[in-house]
Amino acid sequence: MTTTNLPTANMKAANAAEHGQEHSIRLYLLVWFWLFVLSTCSYLVDYFGLHGYLRWTLILLFMIVKAGLIVGVFMHIAWERLALIYAILAPPIAVLVFVSTMAFESFYTHSDRILYFGTG
Repeated sequence: MTTTNLPTANMKAANAAEHGQEHSIRLYLLVWFWLFVLSTCSYLVDYFGLHGYLRWTLILLFMIVKAGLIVGVFMHIAWERLALIYAILAPPIAVLVFVSTMAFESFYTHSDRILYFGTG
C-alpha cells in the first residue's frame, strides 16, 4: 500500500489556514488611493456648488462606495462569504421586520381610535 502526498494546492491552503491570510501591501495602497480619489470627488461636489438631488445622490454614492471598500478590505469581509451575507443582508432584513411591526401596530392603534373615539 502506497501513500500519496497532498497536492501542492491543498498544502498551500492548509498552510494559509494555519498562518492566517496575508494580503499584499499593493492591495492596501490601492484601496487608500481609491478612498482618496472618492473623498476628493465628494469634496468637489461642494466645490462646484451642485444642489438638489444631484448633490445628494453623488454624496451618498461616494459614501457607499467608500464604506464598501473599507468594510470589504480593511475588515476582511471580502474574503469571508458568510460574514458578508450577515453584514449586508441581516441589518436590512431586521429593519424591514421592525418597520413592518411598527406599521402593523400603528394601523391597530388607528383603527381602535376610530372605533372608540369616532371619526370626528
